[in-house]
Amino acid sequence: MKLISACLIGCECRYDQKSCRDEKGVELLAAGGAIPVCPEQLGGLPTPRPPAEIVGGDGFDVLDGRARIVDREGRDVTELYLAGARQALRMAQTVGAKQAILKENSPSCGSSFIYDGTFSGNKLAGVGLTAALLMRNGIEVRSEEGEKPALPKHRQKAPGSL
Repeated sequence: MKLISACLIGCECRYDQKSCRDEKGVELLAAGGAIPVCPEQLGGLPTPRPPAEIVGGDGFDVLDGRARIVDREGRDVTELYLAGARQALRMAQTVGAKQAILKENSPSCGSSFIYDGTFSGNKLAGVGLTAALLMRNGIEVRSEEGEKPALPKHRQKAPGSL
């Protein structure tokens, strides 16, 4: 069983109330091989919502208290994103998921790239908050393109740690 970003199976749950439907994801869901999750909605954020970006690092830095997630209107939404990431982790653990397929570039789900926190459209290498939490708990994270992110050795911690 795998987790999959709900937007990849056609749910209109992104910040802009759109989906990023991916036929491979839809097929995986139809075959009973995936559980859809939207960490932002699980954390209590509405749809639509202002776009948000990680400021000061990536998802690992948010977990370690060195970065925050802020929306375009300047509101700190870190705690809502963290609540959603924790719910996604609980779902993964409940169903025994060993892998997650997450939407690239998202402040929650990005597995190789995220936006740089300036709302300018620039990206940087890094992972979203949910991706980081899943990785730290032994769940392999891939993007919808199927690429496995390289997790730098200094970012790895024991499973179960935040």
